[in-house]
Amino acid sequence: MSRSKNRGGSGRPTMVDVAVKAGVSQATVSLVLNGSPGATLTSATRRRVYEAAEEVGYRFVRRNSQKSTDPHSVIVFIADELTADPWVALAYEGAREKASQLGVDICLEVSNGDPDVEAAIVERMRRLTVRGFIYASIVTRAIEVPPALRGQRVVLVNGYDAKRAFASVLPANLLGARAATERLLAAGCRRIGFINGQQGVESSRDRLRGYRQALASNDIPYDADLVRPGSFQPPSGYEQTHELMSLASPPDAIFCANDLMAIGCLEALKELHISVPGDIPVIGFDDREIAQYTRPPLTTMRLPQRQMGEIAAELLLDGTTDLDPRLNQIKVECELVERDSVPRPERQTVQSESVIRALVQS
Repeated sequence: MSRSKNRGGSGRPTMVDVAVKAGVSQATVSLVLNGSPGATLTSATRRRVYEAAEEVGYRFVRRNSQKSTDPHSVIVFIADELTADPWVALAYEGAREKASQLGVDICLEVSNGDPDVEAAIVERMRRLTVRGFIYASIVTRAIEVPPALRGQRVVLVNGYDAKRAFASVLPANLLGARAATERLLAAGCRRIGFINGQQGVESSRDRLRGYRQALASNDIPYDADLVRPGSFQPPSGYEQTHELMSLASPPDAIFCANDLMAIGCLEALKELHISVPGDIPVIGFDDREIAQYTRPPLTTMRLPQRQMGEIAAELLLDGTTDLDPRLNQIKVECELVERDSVPRPERQTVQSESVIRALVQS
């Protein structure tokens, strides 16, 4: 197998090379090489990443190339949890990239939501010139800002303060779900099944709202039979796809509220000998690494976690955290990633032209 080329074309090994060699995600490589002790990664995984980095000759270089006017100037990035899920790691990478442009260090801490740990982090940072704190949540939710951080300059990532006393940066889940549904409508689909995430989660609520808004904007009535509860895990995508396809009037497309459920959906359709996208287009949400390796590769909406981290750091570095409460909740647009599980627009045009020719000839 040929080794992955890095984007810069310099021939030097990259994190992607390490990830391929170790058989883990790039986010996991980032967590290990950044020395994140709070990440819930096994010692075997950490060892595999270090060994892979050594084998491919990768050397981790901190990118604080510019000198800060204050050698102790730092942004503190506090994660309420770190897991093998890439989202917080990607937000951290975005914040680190932005901070490094101005020669500002960034310190990653994990609190697991423990107020005592959070207080200890703030106390430990008193000897440094802290530019501010980024507090990131693994799940999009309302956050009660920890007591130790009140009175500090704080930006919330993937969470928000219900009183809007703190600036927050969130994914535009509603708009993303609307765009995903409209992409299926543009493909000619009219009975779009929707497999949602677990109940009580804000991203599930917003993605359902986006789906419904897209239908309403296109004068398509909402059909409750086409909406199924999931769990954000592959088995629910698999099971609910079977339920949808057993309807007397089954869907002509399926929108899964995340990529993991879409994987289960694709497997169920394969079992039923239903072609994707020929018979039924499928779209996901998140753009996990695995989405490009499904069969067919999954069309999906990309969560903008890296951009969210960049914006949070920018707010702190620009000193613009004290925004008008009506304006301090920033929602970052999710990008549509076109792959092969939904017919591409150019293919639809070709198919339409061939149908017209056939009708004329007949």
